[in-house]
Amino acid sequence: MAKKDRFFGFLEGERIYLREVRVEDVNEAYYRWMNDSSINQFLESRFFPHTLETLRDYVSKKMGDESSVFLAIVLKKGHRHIGNIKIGPINTAHRIADIGILLGEKDCWGKGYATEAVRLLVGYAFDTLNLHKVTAGCYAPNKGSIKAFKKVGFVEEGLRKQHCYCGGEYVDDVLLGLCRTDWKR
Repeated sequence: MAKKDRFFGFLEGERIYLREVRVEDVNEAYYRWMNDSSINQFLESRFFPHTLETLRDYVSKKMGDESSVFLAIVLKKGHRHIGNIKIGPINTAHRIADIGILLGEKDCWGKGYATEAVRLLVGYAFDTLNLHKVTAGCYAPNKGSIKAFKKVGFVEEGLRKQHCYCGGEYVDDVLLGLCRTDWKR
């Protein structure tokens, strides 16, 4: 987005900010992220074909979902939407939730944006949502996501052997978690 974003700074980091995902965010770039096998290779959504209409419907439904928070990852410089991050479903009884992330723009991979986004969302989860614990699951070959979560303080809590089918083979599912008491800002 070329113009200044009117929702700038919902969760603001050094180089990025997080804001709600809007229906108007579902454009050709978003469509490409969700249908490019090199980008979505570690997402469960890769098993389903996506159209602009189905993606807009998904975003519309997420906007009214009180059990999760679905946010756009946006570069401060140029206000470019580069991916999404979600926390949910939020279990209010146990005060836990799962975090999932997609960095859709390949030129932004390996630059620490995912780590910054996870750090911002974890702060929100603990400070605003008053959660006790956040979790994440990553396919073992997804080294970038595992690294991003661990940099924020997540620890490997478990491994489900050959649990997910990816790239023509079964791969392990790495289970990660971070309790509020272990979080170091």
